[in-house]
Amino acid sequence: MGYLLTIDAGTGSGRAVLFDENGNQVSVGQEEWTHNSDPKYPNSMDFDFNKNWDLICRCIKKAISDADINSNEILAVSASSMREGIVLYDKDGKELWAVANVDARASVEVKELKEKFPNLEEKFYKISGQTFALGALPRIMWVKNNKPNIYEKTKKISMISDWVLAKLSNEIVTDPSNGGTTGIYSLEERDWTPYMAKEIGLKDDIFPPSIEAGEVVGEVTSQASKQSGLTKGCKVVMGGGDVQLGCAGLGVVNTNEVAVLGGTFWQQLVNMNQPLTPNDMSIRVNPHVIKGVSQAEGITFFSGLIMRWFRDAFCQSEKEIAKARGIDTYSVLEEMASSVPVGSHGIMPTYSDEMNYGKWYHASPSLLNLNLDPLKCGKAEIFRALQENACIVTANNLDKIFAFTGVDTDTLVFAAGASKGNLWCQILSDVTGKKIKVPVVKEATALGGAMASGVGVGIYSSMQEASKLVQWEKSYEPNMTNNKTYKEIREKWAKAYKAQLKLVDDGVTNSMWKAPGL
Repeated sequence: MGYLLTIDAGTGSGRAVLFDENGNQVSVGQEEWTHNSDPKYPNSMDFDFNKNWDLICRCIKKAISDADINSNEILAVSASSMREGIVLYDKDGKELWAVANVDARASVEVKELKEKFPNLEEKFYKISGQTFALGALPRIMWVKNNKPNIYEKTKKISMISDWVLAKLSNEIVTDPSNGGTTGIYSLEERDWTPYMAKEIGLKDDIFPPSIEAGEVVGEVTSQASKQSGLTKGCKVVMGGGDVQLGCAGLGVVNTNEVAVLGGTFWQQLVNMNQPLTPNDMSIRVNPHVIKGVSQAEGITFFSGLIMRWFRDAFCQSEKEIAKARGIDTYSVLEEMASSVPVGSHGIMPTYSDEMNYGKWYHASPSLLNLNLDPLKCGKAEIFRALQENACIVTANNLDKIFAFTGVDTDTLVFAAGASKGNLWCQILSDVTGKKIKVPVVKEATALGGAMASGVGVGIYSSMQEASKLVQWEKSYEPNMTNNKTYKEIREKWAKAYKAQLKLVDDGVTNSMWKAPGL
């Protein structure tokens, strides 16, 4: 039996996940990383391609070592990444500049585009499903305005997952699911729209070929083999955006199916058979890794990152307990929070807002309704409140997407890191009033990448056929009494969040994140 490798360049970590041909996860190499802001450029988020490539190579070597296999047993490698992040290259394919997903330095450029080209954002949104908020056009314009030497040298652009494949094969290409998040892309044609760049005075000849997930990009080069431990000549296969590959890894490959991915960000996805966009630009629409399918998407900001912050800032003793017991710190915190009642004694976090893609910003990160009773306002209570908050925003986003698409369902599939915890799964079921199905392989994005690799080397005939690999571990039924309580909490939360946004508007507090140009 051979093996299939996925490299996942996520927001919070780099990973190399190894699977066998039957979709069983064999090993993983993972290291957390951070994306630093350049102090010269407010709201920037650089992607350090030199340091991060070294980290990825270490992850690959660990996955191979832990699996106790020879690297020549790996039949193919694919890649996924956080979306929106871009890399610029020179004529020799050498990296010049790169940013991670929520880099927001191009605020001036977004404002300039909106003022100089009225209604252009709306026009491009109808074609691409993307606004300027996280798109590549303002970022490339920022490079032109602030780093003209880099702009003049730029001959190619790609996404971060494409960069991983380029490091392995020396071939720069992209796919619709990730390339589509640049906003310089057609939902209907599933290809670049260079005229969008030309229309605003940018280069229109820097866009690489676009191919579908599962198509072979090239082979691992001698240099990449020495750096990563992979065998020279191993097939390199196109993957895609982390969310879309994650949906494939959940078996969400047909129209009208729904998924929730609970990673650093939480995404809510509904598959559509037409590339439709809402008139109010309230949600985003992306190409799926499945040809002919588009996805309506809501995003809950930083749900996983907030948990990481809480763990690292306040839970040192729980870390030590977890280490002694040989379990994850989050498992200890879930045990503590399991006895906390619904609503967490009124504690109300205000982190991510529900999605408003056309005017996207968030309140100051806050915990409202704290009290001085240590039995009602401790780590366990705050931890559960943070879990509830992620589920509340997710439910709000799903309601918005269901209203737009006309799709509804009594079942959600749920994966990624958050789905590992029983309590969080049950809270999501209770808040949404939906049955929750959790797969055996929680790393759905990585499994989706393995599926693409398998298609590339002929193990599976298509991504749809490869979805047979998905197996289900458990399910959760909603407690409708709790659901009624959560509906009341959601109403209060909406009022509280609106008030918190006004504090940002009045300059009293600082937004957790604000889209460029607002």
